[in-house]
Amino acid sequence: MALRLVSDFDLRKDVLPWLRSQRAASAAAGARGGGPGVLENNYESLRILNVERNGDIIYTYKDDKGNVFFGLYDCRTRQNEHLYTFEKDLHVVSCSVNSERTLLAASLVHFTKEGRKNELQPGSKCLTLLVEIHPVNNVKVLKAVDSYIWVQFLYPHVESHPLAENHLLLISEEKYIENIHIQVIQEDGNRVVLKDSGHLPRERVAEDFVWAQWDMSEQRLYYIDLKKSRSVLKCIQFSADEKFNLMFEAPLDITLSDSGFKLVNFGCDDLQDQENLSKHLTLCVFTNHTGTLCVCYSPKFDSWEKITYSVFYFHKGHSKTFTAALGSVDSHVTKGLTFLNLDYYVAVYLPGHFFHLLNIQHPELICHSLFLTGNNEVVDMLPHSPLQSLSGSLVLDWCSGKLSRAVLNQSYLLQFLWNTRLDYEKMGALHCVLSWGQDHPFLEAKIIQWISENISACHSFDLIQEFIIASSYWSIYPETSDMDKLLPYSSVLAWNTVHSFKGYWEKLNSNLEYIKYSKPHLLYNNSMVQREWHSLISEEKTGRRRSMVYVRNILDNAMKVISNLEARNLEPRLTPLFREEDNPQRLLMGLMVSELKDHLLRHLQGVEKKKIEQMVLDYISKLLDLICQILETSWRKHHLHPSVLHFSRRASAAEFTVFHIMTRILKATTSLFLPLPPGFHTLHTLLGVHCLPLHNLLHYIDDGVLLLTETAVTRLMKDLDNSEKNEKLKFSIIVRLPPLIGQKICRLWDHPMSSNIISRNHVKRLLLNYKKQPRSSMIDKSPGSVEFLPLNYFIEILTDRESSSQALYALEGHDNVDAKFVEEAALKHTTMLLGL
Repeated sequence: MALRLVSDFDLRKDVLPWLRSQRAASAAAGARGGGPGVLENNYESLRILNVERNGDIIYTYKDDKGNVFFGLYDCRTRQNEHLYTFEKDLHVVSCSVNSERTLLAASLVHFTKEGRKNELQPGSKCLTLLVEIHPVNNVKVLKAVDSYIWVQFLYPHVESHPLAENHLLLISEEKYIENIHIQVIQEDGNRVVLKDSGHLPRERVAEDFVWAQWDMSEQRLYYIDLKKSRSVLKCIQFSADEKFNLMFEAPLDITLSDSGFKLVNFGCDDLQDQENLSKHLTLCVFTNHTGTLCVCYSPKFDSWEKITYSVFYFHKGHSKTFTAALGSVDSHVTKGLTFLNLDYYVAVYLPGHFFHLLNIQHPELICHSLFLTGNNEVVDMLPHSPLQSLSGSLVLDWCSGKLSRAVLNQSYLLQFLWNTRLDYEKMGALHCVLSWGQDHPFLEAKIIQWISENISACHSFDLIQEFIIASSYWSIYPETSDMDKLLPYSSVLAWNTVHSFKGYWEKLNSNLEYIKYSKPHLLYNNSMVQREWHSLISEEKTGRRRSMVYVRNILDNAMKVISNLEARNLEPRLTPLFREEDNPQRLLMGLMVSELKDHLLRHLQGVEKKKIEQMVLDYISKLLDLICQILETSWRKHHLHPSVLHFSRRASAAEFTVFHIMTRILKATTSLFLPLPPGFHTLHTLLGVHCLPLHNLLHYIDDGVLLLTETAVTRLMKDLDNSEKNEKLKFSIIVRLPPLIGQKICRLWDHPMSSNIISRNHVKRLLLNYKKQPRSSMIDKSPGSVEFLPLNYFIEILTDRESSSQALYALEGHDNVDAKFVEEAALKHTTMLLGL
């Protein structure tokens, strides 16, 4: 199944054995009362009451006499502790313990066999008590009212020393919340008692609310009140300095009844019939460390054919509404809709019907989410018991008494990636795996294997491009959460427009659209690098180049990237990459380092320059490493070796497959103008020569798919013999080379054709700006000269030009090509043309 629950705590395994051992010890000692005396038939009363911010789990059960036992399980030490025992047959509504474990607050009611009847005090239904438990001492009645009360101690973020004052929230069924200030003092050593039990100051935090949720980890209170029939969400932050602040209030486009009352994460709500959850609305707020804030809402079911829910992405300024079909009208739904916080995702599911994974980090692209419906295996294997999502990915199953961490099942998602045929499901699954497996070599290797076997499987997006961009993004993302605004996370540029805005959301969306289009987009792209790189390459081809210091700095940047990459990958590579200078790719690499570093320095405030420089090196190294891994996987899969580049035999089907993969990699990187590992173009071209017929090869070259690097052409000139077929290939390649490289390559090919090309270039340079001068009709004939006056006359002109100082300067460094060489080349060419 896609959702996996990793158990952190289980009542039956972590508490029950301890209780049995305590019972045995108590029985042996003949102890009576106050201790955890238990009979086997009372174990079903064991249940979780609350989970505190520090991980302490408070639970309760009744012994054989009906006494209520309170216990605590410390998730850090894995130890149980007896807190308190009420020697009356009471039902616990709520319970909380302060961080020092010196005070216990509990609200209780009395149920009789005849039904719900309270016998604690006349006219009251619920008692709220404050107990000194270090050691057990006084009991203070906080409230005795005819309405249910829930209790929750505040846990300050600073826990280095005991606090002189504790704070307790009382949440009333009468729709108000109070904050009680409780001062304590130490007596007789470590004994902790209330300082002034007769006077406990209290203040109203909220009132007239219809829904409230507690965030135990961040100590935040979310609640909704109704103003003029409008639902307004408010958030209160409790701080360590004993203050609380209203952080925001915002209207929600949902309908709530002022007669309703719903609490979330204020302990176990067993007062509500769990079997009829589908009759109630579901509403919860999720946040994570990256600054996301989502409100998930599902109204009461009004149809057995479909279910509708909405997600308000506060951090993005818009909302989306989803509708899922439930099947036939006979589909009976008794379970409520479940929302789970999975950090970068929200899981929404209804067992047996559908499972949705919503990407809340980048909700703009709906294809980054995953939607599974119908008879899919994962839908049938979802947890059927109601789960309560606590802070982060922590979930609580009240029914079974298990506290777990909900994680995405990477094995299932990888299998799903292999099997699904739909592009949008491939996209959604790919991003799920990468976001949860951040830079995990095993997962990346599996995805690369899938890509190499399904290179053409996606039609609506470039699979290699999406993988390279997304994986590189997630590898650097943990460094700072601002990366989602500065680095591209997807190659898909088409944004879905949301049209269902009303009122406040319509105005907010209008403001966001204005900001979006009136300010420069912060996501990094290589457009500036592209312009600068083309300029440098053009200068290199023409022999002109700007400041050598500037170019050297760029190449030094590239060297840092390569060194960083080699330090991360110590295993030898099978593919022959990084074995040549490949100046164009090094320039592109170095330019990207420079531009990306400047981009992050401009927009990442408060991050050290050295850290940003390392992040840039890591990011670009990751891009290159992913390309190398795709190549390495394909080479190993098809059992290729650098020796396949020998041209003495025909290319195999495996070599053609690898050539096709390299072509797809090139296409993916070219549109984004990303650097390639030095040597990539050489390897690609040599495979192309090996695999393609000449006319196809030349077509690839002319279209820019294959680049004629100096290394590749040099290899061809040396390794290929001068058969008629190879002569045609060599000549076709030479005439397509830039002049400077072409001249160097021609000197490597000992052939009349190359001599002819060299001679033509030599003559062209000599006669540049040549002005005809009067000459004697007498031509000196040297011994062995040919009796062909036009040629003799022409050679004499060349000889004169060569003798001039200007010509010598111009010809410096041209391997002593002279008029005699031109004469011999001309005669050989003529002989070939005449077939002599």
